[in-house]
Amino acid sequence: MSLLTLGCARNEVDSEELAGRLGEGGWELVDEGADVVVVNTCGFVEQAKKDSVDTLLAASDTGAKVVAVGCMAERYGKELADSLPEAAAVLGFDQYNDLAERLNDVLHGKQVESHVPVDRRTLLPITPVKRQEATRDVQVPGHGWGPTKVQRRRLDDAPVAPLKIASGCDRRCSFCAIPSFRGAFVSRHPDEVVAEAMWLAENGVKELFLVSENSTSYGKDLPREQGALEQLLPRLASIPGVERVRVSYLQPAETKPSLVAAIAKTDKVANYFDMSFQHSSENVLRRMRRFGDTDSFLKLVWQIREHAPEAGIRSNFIVGFPGETEDDLRELERFLTEARLDAVGIFGYSDEDGTEAENLGGKLDADTIAERVTRIGNLVEELTSQRAEDRVGTEVVVLVEHEEDDESDCVGRAEHQAPEVDGECIVLDAEGLQRGDLVRCRVVDSEGVDLVVEPIEVIAT
Repeated sequence: MSLLTLGCARNEVDSEELAGRLGEGGWELVDEGADVVVVNTCGFVEQAKKDSVDTLLAASDTGAKVVAVGCMAERYGKELADSLPEAAAVLGFDQYNDLAERLNDVLHGKQVESHVPVDRRTLLPITPVKRQEATRDVQVPGHGWGPTKVQRRRLDDAPVAPLKIASGCDRRCSFCAIPSFRGAFVSRHPDEVVAEAMWLAENGVKELFLVSENSTSYGKDLPREQGALEQLLPRLASIPGVERVRVSYLQPAETKPSLVAAIAKTDKVANYFDMSFQHSSENVLRRMRRFGDTDSFLKLVWQIREHAPEAGIRSNFIVGFPGETEDDLRELERFLTEARLDAVGIFGYSDEDGTEAENLGGKLDADTIAERVTRIGNLVEELTSQRAEDRVGTEVVVLVEHEEDDESDCVGRAEHQAPEVDGECIVLDAEGLQRGDLVRCRVVDSEGVDLVVEPIEVIAT
């Protein structure tokens, strides 16, 4: 059996948990010649859906039996199965517990019933404090079943690994379908998170990348004494072998001053703020069913930089949202220009099945959206390059991740750079440095958002 993963870091955690379960069920993972290929699909945006379908089709071309799991399978279920006969089975989250048995059925040619989607927000109590016990009866991907059990198998040996702290989302953003197929927000028990973090550290992980659909909500469904993210971070940072803890996906409207301080001031927690701004025009944000505006967002940015002037701040933005005017776009340009973020993703709006925005008036044509993506994208490229240039002459701490083709150099990431999306550091004259080393470096140049650095001293190996 082989396992292919598409989408975000949350899916990567799900795949490693599935690998652990399948191993316990007698299945062996192989790179080539698999009888069954499991594809952990992504169903967030149209391009991700297309990539998932293409991967499923390519896997079927190998002659293996193909099984679709993950977000697209959960979201569309039988509809996907009917339109894609190449897939031997389309399974939802509630079938993860007995996935090994279902793969046995597929391998032996037995008919496997396709998943029938439901709105997963209806499966747990509305009140967050009543959800923890209810998760025993509802499969929540990435949510374990006890404070010490780790049911996960690493699928690579990278020195950084995602660690899921929660699943689902209670927000009702008009453009987003994720809550309908990921379900209501559920925090993992802090002891469970710490146990998995310790296991990761024992397996060579130096950086823990905390992931969820909304990290700022962590702990709201737990007893007060178990605490929020502010109390979890020091526990994770104190684990032997862990050199860096990174938090992802913070909601600006929920980011309290105490959380900003905890991230900025806790030793070994990266000064990195992944803020989900999405836009800065108050008019657009209200249509998105979100809160904030340019000035309140700028105030948050200044608050972060008061605590940590060199902190990395990144975000994603949607342009071309229904009803977005030229004034709205100029307001976004004002925010981006004044905020000087380190990394920015720009996405053109597209309808998502079953969302409120799908039925909003004021839709913009595709050419206008593409023009706005280009316009804001060009501005962002200039601003983020300037931000990187400002770091020339400063010192950064780099986690070495791999060697360059030229073996005298290597590549890693500084605190303000998250895996895959925020640029990297090219370490010159890196003889003797190894993957997983934490190295203090001096920034000598920049290339776009990437930094060119020279090593000063090795901090940890």
